Amino acid sequence: MQWWNDFVAWLLSDENRPVLFTAGVVFVSVLVSGVLSAWIARSAVRGLIRQRDRELRRAAIATLIDAATEASVWNSLTPQEQVLADRAVGQADIQVRLLPLRGADVAADWAAHQLHELKRASATFGYQLDPAVAEFRERMLEWQRHPSRTRRDFRNDLERWRLQRDEPVQELAAEQDTWVAEQHHERYAQPPLVEDAATQPVTTSTEEPADEVADADTDRRAVPQRD
Repeated sequence: MQWWNDFVAWLLSDENRPVLFTAGVVFVSVLVSGVLSAWIARSAVRGLIRQRDRELRRAAIATLIDAATEASVWNSLTPQEQVLADRAVGQADIQVRLLPLRGADVAADWAAHQLHELKRASATFGYQLDPAVAEFRERMLEWQRHPSRTRRDFRNDLERWRLQRDEPVQELAAEQDTWVAEQHHERYAQPPLVEDAATQPVTTSTEEPADEVADADTDRRAVPQRD
């Protein structure tokens, strides 16, 4: 215990107080600077994450709005264009659902329902769906600006659509969609190649008959002179 008594005596001595005070100030300064640096780094990282989330959300919303424009003329697109559009919509739907926002899945469900309705109506109304596309664009932009408030509106719409769903009507709509898809596929299917008989080459003979050649030789034969 002698070493402990010596340490306490050294710690409480008057000549060591400036050294202890300096060490305490240095320790507190290092601690405060470390905490401040960690707070600044955390704020910067969170700012970068929020900026990246905003960019992803804007890109996903832009893709969905573009998909709504294509869905309004869905029946006039080729099958290849429809495949590319569906792929882009699927990627945008996944991006929206993975966003760290409350109600992102609700917004994705609402957008999927609206896109499906636009595709179905394109077979009947065609280019008359511009107001519906404009409404879809405004609702998605409103969700981008005010996610919490728009989430309630989306949820109310989904609940209303669920209550209005009728099984016989849904079956009839599914059959109609199947028929429209078959008609669309048949319209863009490549017709079989048919050989045209008129395009086949016709062989013409350039040989003259033997009788005509013999007559020509007789005419060219010299006539003998009389004495």
